[in-house]
Amino acid sequence: MKTFVCFGDSLTARKEGFEEPMLTTKLAKQLNQYEFINAGVSGDNTVDGLSRIEQDVIAHKPDGVTVLFGANDAAFHKSVPLDLYKKNLYKIVERISPEKTILISPAPVDEKVQKARTNEVLDQYASAAREVAEDTGCHFIDFFHQMISLEDYPIKLRGIKNDGLHFGFLSN
Repeated sequence: MKTFVCFGDSLTARKEGFEEPMLTTKLAKQLNQYEFINAGVSGDNTVDGLSRIEQDVIAHKPDGVTVLFGANDAAFHKSVPLDLYKKNLYKIVERISPEKTILISPAPVDEKVQKARTNEVLDQYASAAREVAEDTGCHFIDFFHQMISLEDYPIKLRGIKNDGLHFGFLSN
């Protein structure tokens, strides 16, 4: 069986009513030929991710890895500068290998509810993630632009916390 690691922050780690994290639960249901390991840690940014990549990702010898960071890097109270965010993503992709990496841009927020982040700033981080993916040749999911283009995206961002950031729509 192939191993897939989902690496990121609270958007990766959230359970949203499931016994295990929602992301890996949903993926395991769709792709039962993989063992999914959730390596999401709430509050983490790319600096934190780099500090734990060896034990939480590389040690599992994964066949594939989703990488979803940026929401905390772009937060006003945690702020990892955009250039450092990009450098960290390059290091993460290099350490995993571009062939095995699916880089996912941070998602938008509902600015009526979420006060620690803005979509203007998150758009910059999403664009930086796209640039890293293009430069390294890794796989890329433009979560930000795909989601924000939906007319009802603020509704889709509602989760158990209903904080405009931690979505739960995938549990429907």
